Amino acid sequence: MSATVDTHVHDEEHDVHHHKETFVTKYIFSQDHKMIAKQYLVTGTLMGVIGVLMSIMFRIQIAWPEEPNVLFEALLGKWAPDGVMDADVYLALVTIHGTIMVFFVLTAGLSGTFSNLLIPLQIGARDMASGFLNMVSYWLFFLSCIIMISSLFVEAGPAAAGWTIYPPLSALPMASGGSGLGMTLWLVSMAIFIASSLLGSLNYIVTVINLRTKGMSMTRLPLTIWAFFVTAVIGVVSFPVLLSAALLLIMDRSFGTSFFLSDIFIQGEVLHYQGGSPVLFEHLFWFLGHPEVYIVILPAMGLVSEIMASSSRKPIFGYRAMIASILAIAFLSTIVWGHHMFISGMNPFLGSVFTFTTLLIAIPSAVKAFNWITTLWKGNLQMNPAMLFSIGFVSTFITGGLTGIILGDSALDINVHDTYFVIAHFHLVMGISALYGMFAGIYHWYPKMFGRMLNKNLGYLHFWITAVCAYGVFFPMHFIGMAGLPRRYYTNSNFPLFDDLANTNVIITIFAIIGGLAQIIYLYNFFISMFYGKKAVQNPWKSTTLEWTTPVEHIHGNWPGAIPHVYRWSYDYSKPGHDVDFVPQNVPLMEGEEELQH
Repeated sequence: MSATVDTHVHDEEHDVHHHKETFVTKYIFSQDHKMIAKQYLVTGTLMGVIGVLMSIMFRIQIAWPEEPNVLFEALLGKWAPDGVMDADVYLALVTIHGTIMVFFVLTAGLSGTFSNLLIPLQIGARDMASGFLNMVSYWLFFLSCIIMISSLFVEAGPAAAGWTIYPPLSALPMASGGSGLGMTLWLVSMAIFIASSLLGSLNYIVTVINLRTKGMSMTRLPLTIWAFFVTAVIGVVSFPVLLSAALLLIMDRSFGTSFFLSDIFIQGEVLHYQGGSPVLFEHLFWFLGHPEVYIVILPAMGLVSEIMASSSRKPIFGYRAMIASILAIAFLSTIVWGHHMFISGMNPFLGSVFTFTTLLIAIPSAVKAFNWITTLWKGNLQMNPAMLFSIGFVSTFITGGLTGIILGDSALDINVHDTYFVIAHFHLVMGISALYGMFAGIYHWYPKMFGRMLNKNLGYLHFWITAVCAYGVFFPMHFIGMAGLPRRYYTNSNFPLFDDLANTNVIITIFAIIGGLAQIIYLYNFFISMFYGKKAVQNPWKSTTLEWTTPVEHIHGNWPGAIPHVYRWSYDYSKPGHDVDFVPQNVPLMEGEEELQH
């Protein structure tokens, strides 16, 4: 690839002529990619606290239904008279929990944080292609967070139709309390979020294509950058489809159209809607919804690949195969959305086509899994918290992925569709795996973000409690799902069939509470280390990529002098003929040294 750009014009004067920054331009309306990354991370973390708190509340409700709880009374107010959770608010909690975790925590915490932090630093650029668009992207994201949170405080309650917001619950404002103003705010928030994602994605794509330093060909890029780049491409392709679905839904709700509504009866009265189809909404939603899970997981895969190579002191195994599998996953992710709709009355032949494409995606996923395991094989493993979370990621990705083979098969899916089996599958393969990838990235690049180290022992404690509790929560869910327990029911006490599963639900809830509380260790570590953590050295992990050649103190433009040139690929670890076990990318090849064939 020859489209690299020498961005060294006026390097020496770059910092001299940069204007003096005020508090507002440095910390609030910053156009520096490093600060914007931190803004995304802190905002995503705070949204995560809200999302986890919601999950603990509805887990308590499932374990001990109809029992008064002081937590409900304190947090839910009128939605929990005498401390007993109202049935309507249960679905609202599930809806907002799903929305926050998928879009505002995982998408922002991974893409928003690490694409911003690492793309300019790892490709050798002064900043993003457009610092202003980058800033606008963050503030649109922040605005969408505020609108989503404000929907919790409207009188009729927040959106309550599941995070997938299927019509008619979402299309008829009078359908239920959670179909009113709360749903409108949900749609407005998502529209703004999509605008933010598109601006960010376009910025990432242009930066990677145009601003690579001299010598940084596409096959010398770290796998992190490949993952961020392809993630941005998927976002540009699929997010506009959800935007169109949200706009059509707003039309149905507020302007009397019938895109998603037909033959609706309310209390025996026929409404005027005709000719629409709720299945059309499902197609539009899942055309984004399935690529979205890869928008969430691909950045985590990139981070894990980088951390594993660095922490096992070995080159990543199968570099080009890893790139090919990222591209294959991206392509296949756009042609599998129908597997969410096997019981929507889909033509069985079409179901078999979606089954085929869905099972195909197991191939590039397996390539990645085997390559990670082979990278670890006989490596000099540095078991720091980032490495533990990376290994945990591979574990949950494999265990969660295996159940996807069942759900991806149209004949087998029918038995477990809309049960806890589905919840177990996607929380392990997408939720927990992506969170582990995010935690791994935070533990690894925290010194680059904040100039200080996180406490290692607290990191170990955080990992082990989280890892045990994550499996404690989601492993038993496979079994209650196979027993037929439906999801989104606020109590199962009316069904004698499920009485035997009550104790399992209590165990799941206890693990969920302990796992949720364990995140306090991480939050303490994260915020305290910013001020009191051990000061970081320039390259604490002895890594080869360019971000570790920048000074510890953040400066505008990243490098004080000229931007380094690149002479080798990103993974020269333990290379024969060198005195140290890592050779940074900006070190020229020695006489007679060959660049590794990867």
